[in-house]
Amino acid sequence: MLTVSLHGINIQAPHGLYPEEHILGNAFVIDVDLWLPDVHPWPFADYTIINQIVGDTFQVPGQLLETFVANIHTGLKEAFPIADKIRVCIKKLHPPMSGDVAYAQVCYEN
Repeated sequence: MLTVSLHGINIQAPHGLYPEEHILGNAFVIDVDLWLPDVHPWPFADYTIINQIVGDTFQVPGQLLETFVANIHTGLKEAFPIADKIRVCIKKLHPPMSGDVAYAQVCYEN
């Protein structure tokens, strides 16, 4: 099986559950992995399409990481129907909460 990955997609966007997040915004890091079937010739997954789907998804207002993960996964599945499995992880860096928290993360794999 061939794995194609695009990791460390950095996006600054005004998304989050709390009103101040819609004003101040948050820093997000997105990782995407596509597992493609072992066929010849090797399947091709264009990284620019992966990046575009992630970027387009973050253009739509939202609150929950779970919603963004699901929407990115759906877009990738439509763009790469040959994929056997897709994993999307979103990290929200320094989420607004007490304590020193590096990031909150939500992943979906299917």
